[in-house]
Parts: sequence; C-alpha cells; structure tokens
Amino acid sequence: METAALVVPITALELFKDRFLLSGEGPVLSVYGLQPRPDVGASLSVLQHYRIHGIRPRSRDAVPTRSSTVTIHGQRENEKNSTSERSFYDFAVFGGKAVRLVGLGLDPRDVETPHLEVLGPLMELQDWVLDVRWLSADKRALLCVAVAHNAALLLDSAAGSALVQCSCLEGCLLYSALLLVDECWANTVLVGGTVFNQLVIWKPGRGDQTINPGHKAPVERRLSGHSGVIFSISYLQEEGYLASASDDRSVRVWAVGALGGPGGRCGDPSPTCLRVLYGHQARVFSVRLSAGYVFSAGEDGACLVWDLGGGGGKVIRTLKGHRAGGVRSLAVSGGAGGDDRWVATGGADGGVRLWKVEDGVEKKEGLEEKLTDLKFADRGLPKVVCVAGGEEGSMCWSQFLVCTDRGAVCRYSDGSWETVWEGPPEFHSYCVMDTTTASAVTLCAVGNISGSIQVFPTSHPLSGIRLAGRPGKIHGVFWKKATDKLYLLASGAEGLVYRWCVDVKTTENGSSVLSTVPLPAFLLPLCSKRWLTAAVCLQRHSDQVLWVCGDRRGSLLLFQEDGNFELSRTDRGKAGKGLQTDEETRMIEEEEEPTLTLQPVSCLFGVHGKHGVTSVCEHQGLFYSTGKDGCVRIFRVSPAKPETSHGELHLEVLRVQRACRGMEWLERVLILEPEDVGAGRENVIGGELRESRFVIVGFHAVHFVVWDPVRQERLMAVPCGGGHRSWSLWPSHPGLWSGRGALVFIKQGAVLTSQPPGEMLGCVDEAGRTGGWSLREGIHGRGIWCVCRLGRIEEIGTQSGDSKTFWEIVVTGGEDTNLAVLAINAASGLVKVLSVITDHISGVRALTATTQAQGEALCALLLSAGGRAQIQCNRLLVVWDRHRLTPSCQVIQVASHRLDIQWERKRNRHKTVKMDPESRYVSIEVVEEKAGRLLVALSCSDGALRLFSVSEAESLIDLLWETFYHQRCVLCVATCSLQDDKGNRCTLLFSAATDGTIAVWHLTESLPISSSGATTPPIPCLVIPAHQSGVNSLAVWVEKPGRHEDGCLVTVASGGDDGQLTVSTVRVQYPEDGKVGGDGGFPPTCYSHTLMEAHDQSPNRVHVHLHSQSSIPLAHAASLTALKLLSPGLLVSTSSDQRVCLWRVSGTSISHSGALCSHVADAAGLAVWEEEEEEEKMGFDTERVNTIWKEKVDPVCQSSDGKEEETSDDPRNPAPDGDGNTGSRECSKKISSVGWVLVCGQGLQLLRLQSSGMDEEMWQSREKEIERVKVTFQK
Repeated sequence: METAALVVPITALELFKDRFLLSGEGPVLSVYGLQPRPDVGASLSVLQHYRIHGIRPRSRDAVPTRSSTVTIHGQRENEKNSTSERSFYDFAVFGGKAVRLVGLGLDPRDVETPHLEVLGPLMELQDWVLDVRWLSADKRALLCVAVAHNAALLLDSAAGSALVQCSCLEGCLLYSALLLVDECWANTVLVGGTVFNQLVIWKPGRGDQTINPGHKAPVERRLSGHSGVIFSISYLQEEGYLASASDDRSVRVWAVGALGGPGGRCGDPSPTCLRVLYGHQARVFSVRLSAGYVFSAGEDGACLVWDLGGGGGKVIRTLKGHRAGGVRSLAVSGGAGGDDRWVATGGADGGVRLWKVEDGVEKKEGLEEKLTDLKFADRGLPKVVCVAGGEEGSMCWSQFLVCTDRGAVCRYSDGSWETVWEGPPEFHSYCVMDTTTASAVTLCAVGNISGSIQVFPTSHPLSGIRLAGRPGKIHGVFWKKATDKLYLLASGAEGLVYRWCVDVKTTENGSSVLSTVPLPAFLLPLCSKRWLTAAVCLQRHSDQVLWVCGDRRGSLLLFQEDGNFELSRTDRGKAGKGLQTDEETRMIEEEEEPTLTLQPVSCLFGVHGKHGVTSVCEHQGLFYSTGKDGCVRIFRVSPAKPETSHGELHLEVLRVQRACRGMEWLERVLILEPEDVGAGRENVIGGELRESRFVIVGFHAVHFVVWDPVRQERLMAVPCGGGHRSWSLWPSHPGLWSGRGALVFIKQGAVLTSQPPGEMLGCVDEAGRTGGWSLREGIHGRGIWCVCRLGRIEEIGTQSGDSKTFWEIVVTGGEDTNLAVLAINAASGLVKVLSVITDHISGVRALTATTQAQGEALCALLLSAGGRAQIQCNRLLVVWDRHRLTPSCQVIQVASHRLDIQWERKRNRHKTVKMDPESRYVSIEVVEEKAGRLLVALSCSDGALRLFSVSEAESLIDLLWETFYHQRCVLCVATCSLQDDKGNRCTLLFSAATDGTIAVWHLTESLPISSSGATTPPIPCLVIPAHQSGVNSLAVWVEKPGRHEDGCLVTVASGGDDGQLTVSTVRVQYPEDGKVGGDGGFPPTCYSHTLMEAHDQSPNRVHVHLHSQSSIPLAHAASLTALKLLSPGLLVSTSSDQRVCLWRVSGTSISHSGALCSHVADAAGLAVWEEEEEEEKMGFDTERVNTIWKEKVDPVCQSSDGKEEETSDDPRNPAPDGDGNTGSRECSKKISSVGWVLVCGQGLQLLRLQSSGMDEEMWQSREKEIERVKVTFQK
C-alpha cells in the first residue's frame, strides 16, 4: 500500500536563500522554487508516520558545499557515462519524536530544479522534539535538540546516539522551544514556552553531567505576562528582541538583550515587555521577527504584519488566503539591504501561500491610508459616481462622472473637476445617473423625480435630448448593450419600464448627434417596491430578443419581444411626445401611457428575498444574478413544459452559490475567463451549458470585497464603510476579472478611490501584494466528515503513446458546511477543486450518489445531508475539457428539503411537536432507483429512521414515512437487495444506533408504488446486539444469492465506538423455501418476540435469522469510525487512531491482513473501489525515492528509506528490473486489479493497494526494510 495523493495541514515552512521554500505536509518534505516564478520542485517522504514540524538548514559558513554523484530519474550518472556533480545543502527535518537529515541537491545544468535525498536513517527519540539546531563549529553532523520535558541533548546524527543530555531544574512540559546555538555546546541557550504560560531561559551546558555532575541547569530568566500557553517563539539578534505567540490571542515582544553567542549569554537581568499586540480573533500559532516588523499567523486564517517602529505596534497589512481552520505555519525571509521579503503561510486546508512584501512601503501605507481623496469641488453633495472614459480593456483609469444633489454632473479628469452639465430645478434634490461608452463617445443619462430623463454625450452636453415617461419618480436608468444596438431603460412609476434604442453618430466637426427610437415598455408584476433594479439583453435569434430583469422585490422576470418590432406611427407619436432638445425651453409631458406594453412570460417571484436583485448578467448562454440575500443564482432560459404552458419560455434556476459567511450584500458577478474561451461545443458538458468560473463582488461588513467562491478567498478588499453608497468598479476588462481592478465610491460627501487615478491597475499575480501566489491549493479548512467517489474520467489529447491517465472524481463534505468536488490524478498526486457547493447551512454529515456515463461525461445525482435536518440534491456533470486540458464540472441544483420548513407548512401544526433545530442527519443510503425516482433512507440524531422519495423531474424531495423505533440517535444505515432464482425480490434495510444494536427492516412491502403514495413504517424483523456502545459504520454484502434451499446469507460488518469489529451473518428465507423459524434450528435469542409474532402472521413475509456472529474486540485502539468493503471478503477500516486496516472475512473467521499508519488525523470518512489496470512489471513499495516531476503541483507522497532504487525515465511507467530499454515494455504488461482507499478527516489521503492478496507477512517484511535508529538518553 502506498500513498498516491495527500492533502493535510501544512505544519512546517522554511525559506532558504530566497530561492527555495521547503514545506512539511504530514511526513512529506516538498521544495518549491521561487525564481524566476514560484513553482513546485520535488517532494520526498522522510519521517514515515510522524508529522514534520520543523526544517532547519545547516550553515554554509561552517561546512563547505558537498558534491556528489546522485541518481537522476532512477539512473545513475555513471550509467550515462557522465561525471556531473551536484551541490548539496543539508537540512535537519523533525517532528513528533523523530529527526532525519535530508540533502537538497542542485544540478549545475538545471539550477532551478532541486532534488531531495535522504542522508541517514530515521532517528527516533523518547520525547517530543520541539526544536533542532546545527552546532556550527563542529565539522561533524552534531545537532542540538530541545524536547518537550524541558530538556536538551546533543545528538550525533552519524552514529545515531545522544552524546550529552541535560534537563532544566524547572521540570515542566513545554509547548514550544527555541535553541540559540554557537560554536560549542556550552554556549547553547534554550528559551522554552511552558505549560504555565511563562517563558524560561536557561543554559543546557550548565546541566551537563561532564560540567556540573549530579545537578540540573537552573532557570536564568523568567518572562511572565501571557494568560495562555505559548505556541511559538522568535528571536531577532540584531535588536535583542524576543517575540512569543500565545493561546491568549496575543503576541508579546520582549527586550531581552543578547542571547546566546560566545559565552552563552542569557540577556538582560531584567527583561521588559515592549509591546502587547492584540489583533487576532483566535489563537496565535506562529510568530516571526524581522527588522522593524513582526509577522504573526493564527487560527483565524490571517497573517498580520505589525510595525514595531514608528507605527506604534499597529497592524499595517493583513495577508489572508486560506480557508477555515487557520494558518498552521509561517516563514519570513530576511529582507536584508532593503530587499523585498518573501512571506509564506501554510494552512490547515493543506494550501501553501506566498506573498512578496515590499520593505518600507508598509510604514507609509496602511489599509486605510491607501484610499485617495479626489477633493470634490463644492458643487453640492455627490450622490452618484460612475467611471467614464477610456477604451474597453484600457489599463489606465482617470475619468469619473459625479451627479450632485443640485442636479449638476461633474467630471474628474487630469486631477481637476469641471462641471459638464447643470440641470434645471426639476433635477435638484433627487437624481439617478448611469453612463456608458458607445463609438468612443461617453453617454450620460440622468433621471429626476418628475419622470424625465436627460441624455447627452459628455463631450457635447448641449447636443443632448430630453426623454419623458409617465409623470412620477424615475427609480433608475440603465444602459444596456446587445450586439450592435444600445438600449436605455428607465424604471418609472407604477411598474412601467420605458425603453429606447439609442443611436450615436459623429458629424464632420466632431460633435455627436443622438437619435432615439421608443420601444414598448415593460410592465412589472404587481407587488410592493415595484421598480427595476437590473436588466440584461440576449438576442437568441435574428428575430427574437430576450430580456431578463430583476426588480426591487427580489424577483427575476423574463420578457420576450420581436427583434424587428417597431411601434406604429400613432404609438410612436405618443411615446415621442416627450422628446425635446435642450434648446427648447418647454417640455411636453406625456399624458397617457403607450398603448402597448410587454408582460413577463416567466417570473421567479421573490427568489432573491425582499431586499431585491442587484445585478443580472449573461455569459455564454447562462445567466447570473445577485441579490442582498447573499446568494448568486445561476439560471437559464428553457422551453416550458407542454403540460404547464403553451410552449412559452421560462426561467430555470440551476444552482445557488453563496458567498462567505457575513457577506450578504452582493452587487455583481465578474467572470474569470476570457470571452473567446469556451465557444461552441467546448461550452457544453453532457448536453448542458458549462458554468463559467466567476468571482463575487459585494460588501462584507465595512469592506468592498471581491470574493472567489471556489478558492474561498478575498481577491480585493477596500474599506469603504459598507453598503448604502454609490460606487463603481473599474476592471481591466468589462464584465471580467483578471486580478486587476480599482474602486471609486462616495463616503461622507467625499469621492474616494482605492488607487490614485491615472496609475496602472495593480495585478495580484505580478506584485503578490493582495492574493499572493497559490503554490498549493487548499481544500477544506476544517474536518472532512464524509466522502463519496463518483467515478473517473480519462484525459483526452494529452497522452503520448498508448498510456492512459485517469482522474478520480470524488465529493467531500465536512464541518465547514461546503461540498467540494475534487479531481485526483493518482499518477501525479495532483488534486484539483472543480467546484464548491455552498447550499448547506450546517455541517455535511453524509453523502451518496448514483452515477452513469453520458458519452465522455460522468453524470451523477448527488445527495448530501447534515445539520439542521437538511437534504440537498444536485446533478453533477464532469468531463475532460479539451480546450483547457483540465477536468470541468457543471453543478445543477435539483431539490432541497428541511424538516423545519416542512413542519411550518403543515396544517394544524400546533397539535404536533416542532422539530428540534439541532437535529441532524448522520447517514444516507439509496434504497431503490427506478422510473426516474430514488428512494433514500436517512438516519437522524432525533432517533428517527426516515424514508424519502427524490424526483429529479419534479425537483421534489418528499418524506414518505418515519419511525422512532430506536428511541435514540441512529448513527448509520445500509441496504441490501436480494433476488432468488424464482424471481422473488427482497429489500433489507439495516440501521444501527448508539445502544450498539443493529435493526433489520424488510422494506419490500413498505416501498410505495408511486412517488406520492406513502406507506406506514415497517417493523424490524430482527435486532442484533453487536457492540457495547454506538455503531458508527456498517458494511453489508451477500454471501449466498439464494439458489440454495437454506436461503440467502447476508453478512453485516459493523464498527463501533468500542473499537470492536463485529461480523454478523444473517440468513434470509422465503416461506416456500421449507422449514423456517424455530424448526430450522436457528438461535431465537436475538428476536424481539412481540414484534415477530405480528410479523410472522403474513404468509408472504421473508424470515430473517441470525446465523453466526464473530468479533475482534480491539480491532482499533480508538473508536472505529468508517468501514467499507473493498472486494468480496476484504474489509477496510479506519479509526481516530490513524490506522487503516485490512481484514479478511471468510465465514465466521476474521483475520487481520495488514495495517498502515495514515497521515490524516481524526479519520471520519472512507471510500474504497477497485479498478483493473494495465501495468508493467513494477516494484511499487511502501517506501520509494521520489522522482522529480516539475509539472506536478501536488506531488505524489512517497516514503524513502535512504536506499537508492533504479527506475525508468518515466516514473509512471518504470522499466522492469535490470532493463532500461523501453522497447520491451509490451512483453511485461498484464491486467491486474488495483484497490484504492481514500481516507478523510483533517485532510485526505489516497492509498493504492497494488495486490489485494497481500498477507501480514509481506507487511511485516516491508516494515523491517524501514531503516530507523532508536536514540536513548544517556544516564
């Protein structure tokens, strides 16, 4: 069994020479190159089952650079007749109770491609290692090691022995430690963060048995002040500052003076606390000191940059890029000589982020100081602001238009303000404005409270025209472009939306001439707040134009009109009465509304809540709407069903995407893809339009935010003060987001910008100042509770030769309430997030799916359930995108169900007990699938077992029946379908609860015939006592299919909180099979007699008996959390003890087949499957030396025992032993069954089981091959 992919929290980071970043992920050490652009280099598993917590480079000043002939891609250089040498740098990697030396090699022919190599055996100590440092003066590999019981030792890594050990007189546990070493052991100083919330400074040399026999080293200095344990310590030698990060959410900076160095100095006799820095919202895990700055990272997911100089200890910058769960590791480069600093963060989500922080800029610019005041002139108070001028795609922004409360339109250009247009008195006190650019002319439309609209070009405002609608307030004006036409919409009184088609022509003298053609008005449905807030135009055919609009009530409306429609002469005259130029002194108001209005053909009433729709946009056939309900809705225009309408079109919501928590006011959607991508057939997945990647623009508290819903991070944040203000965003491409943008907004009567006008828009990918570089993508920040494998898709158009590459498609759900659709490349270890589904309002506890292939696409109906008794059903379409050369996923929301909402809809609900809002679904299983309908059984924490019907065609989830037989929390369910040779069918449902019993239900007669026909709940036909406490997982399979006279044998494997694995065999007999009941000689002790007496009265009932039962009491050292059947007779189990075990089940015997320590903590979910693969004669081992694949982002996690192993040039197709000729590969190919195990918890790990027949002896022999040394303390 070997690791194919691994995503766990990043627990260690180290920046080396500003050229490389080393990270620790579980036991895997990875190196990333930083020049010329951050990229992945290599990876190597070095600590076996220990987690890396620190990486310490050896000083090059004391030891010359080593040179060595090494193995490259599995072939030695001497085999290639080459004598090329590599330069090596030594690193000490530690974590848990282990230390190991690793070499980083650089090939002079390719200095940007590093190579990792194990230099020695794994050294295991008897205590937890907190810090390791190289002894600088010694030419040997001597290490100073600080351990958790406030002790230190001098370790000879070559011999694997402890030369010196010493302990402190303060015998307590340490949560953190910092070693300050010099040329010799006697000068070493240790700073420890104790469990008593103090920092203690002492010298290990004073407790040396050779120097001070029989005594322990005393505490030299003691620093008190924290109210929580201390997680991290950092020391800045140049300033004599010591920083500590604590559980109390604070960072303290101490003036301690000189520590370490010649003589082992212990600092000032009376150290003082300089700063107490409070800014984190949760525990602070890491702290680093740099010249003039403090960098801290914590559980709130933020890395804060503090100014220690003139800033007075203020936060000058916040770096956020990880999902929930916090930042677990931090690394900061030196930044000497005024150079930019690299800042790297590793998150609990498994992601690695890199920022470049410019030296000196942070002192001048805080987050608030970045705003630029445009010094608006005293022409009234600004009410509306818009960006104007510049060609589309221009990177320079410098012109703004502002409309004031006095009816004046002012323009900002080249650093000064000028008045473009002065409105008459009817435009005073109230006005609305919108601008657009057409034919290189900036047009402005201003509406007033009396129903008139002034339209003019900003370059020649006197050539404008006056448009009038029905008397009444103009709620909003909107410019909309559609192919070669420009439309103006004005939302007036009584739900009328007036429309004009505007044409702009430029005369020979450079002036602009406007002409308008009135169009039929839209009539909004009757409701409160009856005015338009958003609109988009789509021309489907040459003779058909569709308008999708959003109103203030939160509804989405669809209008359809003939593209060649023109008003009659009479109607045009009526609509044109209000058309006058500015030269005329009077205005003719329209006394009667146009005779022709358009009614909506489809309406989604109140879909965005009562606060209204804020925007609607269209991209490649799909529509995206936003509202103040915190949701983005993706929908399309579909033909209506024949039975419901007369062939008209209707709006169909595909899915709902929520923004981050607390971000309720959404304003816009910006697409992350270029316009020319995805055209034609490339935009279709399985017959459905492909959803584009987008970002969400809106307000989060007092910030204007651009949010990426897939990566779950902020791309831009401007402190504008929150919503209820006029604003305008200037992206580099209209409607798209490429990482560049600036904001102009009004705040307290001032016009402010997030970037000085005229400057080039900043790009986060170039400067790394906002979002940084994502070296490794994170998944879930918190625990993953469930996982479901959908299938796999094949790469198309990227393979060379006859080799095939597949991507496994899995869905994970967890504590962060999100569902992540992942694609895992088992060959390279690459893990990609295809989509993030945010429909759940609480944690996701259970997943199940039904899948089918649709050509090259993988189609799945996904059901998820969790907290607040919520069920979500989504249709997933996954396909290989040949244009982008990556997997692509389309999500369509089918239906949802919540028990509390169903209770609210009940009649006479006052006579029933309201559902407990804390109820949650724990397990879900598909019982039956037929006729476009699914029957699903769910276990619930309120003690109920419920059966639901799911209809995709009707987008409906119905509760058929529920039973409270268990009277306690039901933890898991499983199903089994049987059919004998006579065609008799039997469906069994197994449910287990916290009392350790398993109930068997016969569902054949309890399943409804139609989707609307509910039946009474069944009665359990058998109750099996299996565990002493709760049963967490069930695995059911059929031993004998029913061709025998003694009936069918069904095996039920269960794992519980007691750590026990129980296998129960149940015999199922039909009445016509012969003797049943007590005559068959089966033990009756497991029956519930009262239930069975009524149950046996029916002659058509099947009879279920307990045939045999066996168990292993201590299958795991902790509660068994997941159990799955990999193949007939082969079980896979996992537990919170971080072991993955294989079990052979044959009849009544259970044998242990093997175990592997998983790198995933708190394992809760498990998915297993088998695939047939073509393979050559390969030597896959549990431990392999990693081969460098530069194109991998998430490298394959492999272990290394320090031994060289010969492989072929292609790591995915190694050549047979002793033969490097690729031409002979065809002779050794064979078809084999490969098992896959995916473990989820605090991360995920994909394991590859090469042979399902591995026995325990093979596991033991491989364990012996691991080279390790036990290090003991000297006495």
